[in-house]
Amino acid sequence: MQLTTFLDINNIYYNVPISNKKQALEFLGKAMAEILNNSLSPTDKLCIHPAECFSYFFKREKLGSTGINNGVALPHAKLLMSQEFQLEKPIAIFLKLEAGINFESIDHKDVDIIYAIFFSEKICVEYKDSLREIAQQLSDKNLLKHLRAALSREEIWQVLSYYDYSVNKNLESRNVMWN
Repeated sequence: MQLTTFLDINNIYYNVPISNKKQALEFLGKAMAEILNNSLSPTDKLCIHPAECFSYFFKREKLGSTGINNGVALPHAKLLMSQEFQLEKPIAIFLKLEAGINFESIDHKDVDIIYAIFFSEKICVEYKDSLREIAQQLSDKNLLKHLRAALSREEIWQVLSYYDYSVNKNLESRNVMWN
């Protein structure tokens, strides 16, 4: 599982001025609604409202914080989509915040990096293991150091892409050793 698999460079937001968890979830809801609405054809009558996307995240957070460790949160939500519109694969959004916020994380550290994923109800089970893999990768302190040092959306994308490349190279060399 690569960090860029479900992420598009246009879904990376840099230096976002957010001061609390609710604002972060609202921002994610608005961004997701925009992504989904832009993916609809002009003839579609369906319109996804930001409040709807926010509510999916908010409900998930009520079950327990998605703040993991080292200043990272991994909000995720299952989208209950109508029959007219189905999400074929998960969509990710990456936020690098201007300053850390309280996200009720396991380690009680403020969160400044948010990697959010939206799954449709139809494909949720299929991608459940992806969350665990992404959480594991986002605990890499070297990766986090480079993400925090990045000064633009493009630099964040480069860091994530290089990390994905490095992980793949390591997996390939392990496979060669075992064959």
